[in-house]
Amino acid sequence: MIKDLKQLSPGLYEIPKTYKKGMLVPARIFASPELLEKMDEGVFDQVTNIATLPGIVEAAYCMPDGHWGYGFPIGGVAAFDPDNDGIISPGGIGFDINCGMRLITTNLTEDDVKPRLHDLIDHLYAKIPVGAGQHGFVRLHQKEFKQVIKKGARWCLENGYAEQEDLERTENHGEFNWANPEKVSDRAIKRGYNQIGTLGSGNHYLEIQVVRDENIFDKKLANAFGIFGQNQIVIMFHCGSRGFGHQVATDYLQKFLKKMPQYGIPILDKELSCAPFNSQEGQDYFAAMACAANMAFANRQVIFHQIKKCFSNIFGKTPQDLGIEQLYDVTHNTAKLEDHKVGGKIKKLLVHRKGSTRSFPPGHPDLEEDFQETGQPVIIGGSMATGSYLLVGTQEAMEKSWGSTAHGSGRAMSRHKAKKMVRGRDLQREMEQQGIYVKTCSFSGLAEEAGFAYKNITEVVEACELSGISKKVVAFEPIGNIKG
Repeated sequence: MIKDLKQLSPGLYEIPKTYKKGMLVPARIFASPELLEKMDEGVFDQVTNIATLPGIVEAAYCMPDGHWGYGFPIGGVAAFDPDNDGIISPGGIGFDINCGMRLITTNLTEDDVKPRLHDLIDHLYAKIPVGAGQHGFVRLHQKEFKQVIKKGARWCLENGYAEQEDLERTENHGEFNWANPEKVSDRAIKRGYNQIGTLGSGNHYLEIQVVRDENIFDKKLANAFGIFGQNQIVIMFHCGSRGFGHQVATDYLQKFLKKMPQYGIPILDKELSCAPFNSQEGQDYFAAMACAANMAFANRQVIFHQIKKCFSNIFGKTPQDLGIEQLYDVTHNTAKLEDHKVGGKIKKLLVHRKGSTRSFPPGHPDLEEDFQETGQPVIIGGSMATGSYLLVGTQEAMEKSWGSTAHGSGRAMSRHKAKKMVRGRDLQREMEQQGIYVKTCSFSGLAEEAGFAYKNITEVVEACELSGISKKVVAFEPIGNIKG
């Protein structure tokens, strides 16, 4: 634990800018005392490194699920002033650009699903490719793929994979409209054009979950979101831009490292390679990053299309009869220009969120119409064994964290260590004994994602609520899962 750390308020701690040479602002960490005690030293080092970057405003932040990452810690948030030397950094966004969560409601109950759970999970596994290097069923030429990365979910709407209401319940309506495919390398295109509709590997998953009445914390908000309890079935999945986003990030990290000496930007870690946001390189990356974000929106939308078909096939009813509706789709790894209050005045800032979720309050002008009264849904995924949460954005988040909150439970140990502690086949059997049927293409990958490898999701959510950066609405219990 850092001795200079001081508590500012419940759930919020600060490392002063005197802690490390070059820090321009303090570093702040949202956490409970228990979570703070368990955070790896890499988090403290990385969040204070962020505080040295040019143009940073107010503070560098880390969310309660924070753990060591590439450049920024996962859970890192920082806002930069484009008019005051502010930078853009791929290490502050991540390799899996717009890795995100989608939550879907149904009118089914556990009694409806349990007798068909194995068939349903097996069917989803057959129709939604999982694992590294898999190709999706949407067959595109590279030229067509450029339309996908230009339009995002709008391409899905135009091509029969989406309904208008899906876009209205997706962050930014499923499109970063500053995307420019000409700023993306041919290599990135080749890695991504055949991956639309694929889940991927690592911590990506699709899960069938149950809403118990006792796990609803705010009935009014839950009802507004289409959640009624009574062992209702919901579906949640987590994935992003696959190899395409990884290549975009890799390309620009290398470009920035070569260009940085020309701009005279000192960094403490080459993983924080960056460029002035208003430079040509910075603008090129911003446009390419948007392409990767749009690919992720389209990817999740096509997966949702497949989910509806699978449920219809198993239950012999239309998606409408089954009450299948998208609640929300949130992004994790992005940088966006947003209006925030600085020194009492509204200013446009470039907000980096790396493994962090937007958490906007009721009435925010950037929120979709459906959520103006409730505030933004915040979807926080847990491990396969512990379930997940739906929260909602708050005004306090706007004042404390640039409208940001946690994105998941956060790893507590490395994948390598997790694999040493359990065999994937044994874990699969143990989970089925606990009432969770898991289908995977990699038992090694399954072991990496064991529940004990993650922080306690409830502790993370309680820390978010303690600090005021989001408010819990309902918890979900897993009963079925497909993983890469």
